[in-house]
Amino acid sequence: MVVQEQLRVVRCGGSKLNGSRAVFSADAKYLLCASGDYVKVYSTATEECIHILQGHTNLVTGIQLNPQNHLQTFVVGYKIFAFYSLAGSDDSGFVIIPKNNEEASDSFQLVLVRLTKAPGQEVETKELSLILDDIDHSPKCTAFGREGEYVASVRGLHLSVYFFKKKMTHRFPLSARTVKGANNYFTCVACHPKEDCIASGHKDGKIRLWRNFTHNKEYTFSAMHWHHNAVMDLAFTVEGTNLLSGGLESVLVQWRDGSESKKEFLPRLGSTIEHISVSPDGTLCCTSHAENKITIIQSNLRVSAVIQGLVKGSSVKTGLVVDPRTKALVLNGKPGHLQFFCLQSDKQLYNLDIVQQEYIHQAGLSQTDLVKAAFSAQGNWLATVEQRQEKESDLELQMKLWAYDEQMQSFKLNTRINMPHEDHLTALCFRDTDGVEDGIPTLVTAAKDGRFKVWVFMDESDTDKQSVGWICDFVGSYHNYQANNCCFSEDGSLLAVSFEEIVTVWDSETWDLKCTFCHPPGKIWSLCFGRLICSKYLLGTTDHGFLCCWNLLSCALEWSAQLGVIVLQPDPLSENIAAVSCISEDSDLFVFRPNEPRPLCIQRKVCRGKVQCAVFIPRNVPEAVGSEKYQWLSRSQLYFLTAMQELMTFSTKSPEVRLTPSSKQLAVEESLPMTPFYLLLGKHREQQQLKKDADIGKAVVHSHSAQSSPAVKELLHTPAHVLPSAAFLCSTFINTLLISKENKSNGEVADEVEMESEKAEDESDEDIDHTATEEDPKLTELWGEMTPKLSKSQEKELRKIRKTDYSWISAL
Repeated sequence: MVVQEQLRVVRCGGSKLNGSRAVFSADAKYLLCASGDYVKVYSTATEECIHILQGHTNLVTGIQLNPQNHLQTFVVGYKIFAFYSLAGSDDSGFVIIPKNNEEASDSFQLVLVRLTKAPGQEVETKELSLILDDIDHSPKCTAFGREGEYVASVRGLHLSVYFFKKKMTHRFPLSARTVKGANNYFTCVACHPKEDCIASGHKDGKIRLWRNFTHNKEYTFSAMHWHHNAVMDLAFTVEGTNLLSGGLESVLVQWRDGSESKKEFLPRLGSTIEHISVSPDGTLCCTSHAENKITIIQSNLRVSAVIQGLVKGSSVKTGLVVDPRTKALVLNGKPGHLQFFCLQSDKQLYNLDIVQQEYIHQAGLSQTDLVKAAFSAQGNWLATVEQRQEKESDLELQMKLWAYDEQMQSFKLNTRINMPHEDHLTALCFRDTDGVEDGIPTLVTAAKDGRFKVWVFMDESDTDKQSVGWICDFVGSYHNYQANNCCFSEDGSLLAVSFEEIVTVWDSETWDLKCTFCHPPGKIWSLCFGRLICSKYLLGTTDHGFLCCWNLLSCALEWSAQLGVIVLQPDPLSENIAAVSCISEDSDLFVFRPNEPRPLCIQRKVCRGKVQCAVFIPRNVPEAVGSEKYQWLSRSQLYFLTAMQELMTFSTKSPEVRLTPSSKQLAVEESLPMTPFYLLLGKHREQQQLKKDADIGKAVVHSHSAQSSPAVKELLHTPAHVLPSAAFLCSTFINTLLISKENKSNGEVADEVEMESEKAEDESDEDIDHTATEEDPKLTELWGEMTPKLSKSQEKELRKIRKTDYSWISAL
């Protein structure tokens, strides 16, 4: 029976790394961080992702190391916004859940969860005990104190401390504003690991150290102030001697001994610090940043590694673009930058600084934005557009042309053009002339000023002018309508420009207007030419949701459909075109060819909300797809960006259900810190184990245990959610318990070994007996007849006496 392939929407990387605090392994060799519904394990030395832990079906909100390494799933029954575990409590944990389990609840509770050990992989936890009520859902607003004696939580203007032994809660309020105008609202909290001290961060940038809070009215606090904005996170070092803080300034501040005068700084970390974590051995700490980056820092405040994910901003104004050279995904990165992101390795290749200005972190300040980007067909040229506007009349535009430098292996600025148009640019595209001999690089821009402009590259380095750069070669318009979009045909012979409700087609050699198409009502927003055998078609979408197809040979409308199309994207390697529509709350995908009446594929509800943009990326090697329905996935892969800034793709591959190799299991014992005591104790244990194995090896042969089988080890070490069906595992498991007929049983082997050992002992004893019982004639004459021969039992007893070590007598 052949299993029918199904098209699935899957995450393809680029998930958030800064959604929650990262966690170090015990030896600080690994860093575990939540990434969407996965947990990624990175090497702190190489920055490489070495393992991905799967099992959740929704966003991962917290990570804690389990010292017992039990591979179990506990079902709480509530949405979990934070998770905490204490070192001495293996059978319990703490979670933050919504009050009354309501979806829209703004009140949350900290509850104790009993983690009952059970034989199954999935255990339902029914014992929930309320600890604190009406708290903040953020994990940064709750922290556990010295040896788990108390828990502190902040919300609004209140600090709540619950003492487990007394089962009592103390609340400490602050006034909203002081005489000096300070904003006292809490933002985060951290507890000293050795002392009764609580550190709290506030919106005005202050840090308060609370002491003597065991008494409800005799508490004290001291304030430290450096941050000019809200303190985003706090963390004490392992011994509590230093306090780390971070915020909007992109600076990590280290406060020594709780003193405001003793502080050190690690500046220019790139973006807002959202989370701070410290390794258990105290050698490393890490900061999670708003630009989806994790910075690993040594104890001397030196950066040792940077794990950079897909940078996500408020909007992707450039759309999704493909670098033809590296096939990397290119889009807006840090403010004023283009990021080149490799989808195969799920890591950023590099950033290209386009604006080349220092970004000022200040709310309400108008700054230069990168709004457009386009590559030439072979990737030799890159065009970018940046704009800045404080008022409607004060528009600043700048277009830059970048040439690829083979030596630098990056793009180098070639031409800068100020105010290429008098109004906002709406589109730009290159003509495919890289593959044509003596082809002049050509770029077309369209803008709201009612014009499109043709820019060509002029190389006059051989003349007296010695100039190399881009110049405007032609300016076109159509009845002063706003130009909305533009695109070239596959061979570059035709240019299509949309002017509101009109589509114009131009000859790219003479720039003569060839024909026009009109499809009211609605403005034409997207344009694309058909490719290969469909090159005679021109497609466009309107803001009223119509998808139109015009025949360039007959200059007539071939067909149209009102699908609510919001994204139109052609495949560069085939005739296929992808259209994403959004009529209701969900987006639907249609894959079609302009010359065929029926779509190749229709996929409903690919995501919630509107798809922002999409792009086809050519595969390095064509993928084998069994179903004819999904052949459009064989040569290129379609990626799209959702309204929640999630990068998704389509796949026909079933989820991986293979057994995880034991070598990739993260055993807690293998990640213990290499302290001097561990080295001594570990060496002693190793010697004892070797001696024990040697002694056992002399006596008997180890029996073949079922648990020593690799298959059984894989079965016991693999999480339940990735195991195949029991029917698949049964035969493999039974085979490990069977004994081959060619081999003797364990009892026979053991008996033979014991017999051989006794035989060798007898032979050795016979040699000893012959040596010891050689008769001396003189003694025979003196004593007469010799003593009678000993019995077998007496001989065995004598052997034992002979083997006894009496060397200690010599010391006397």
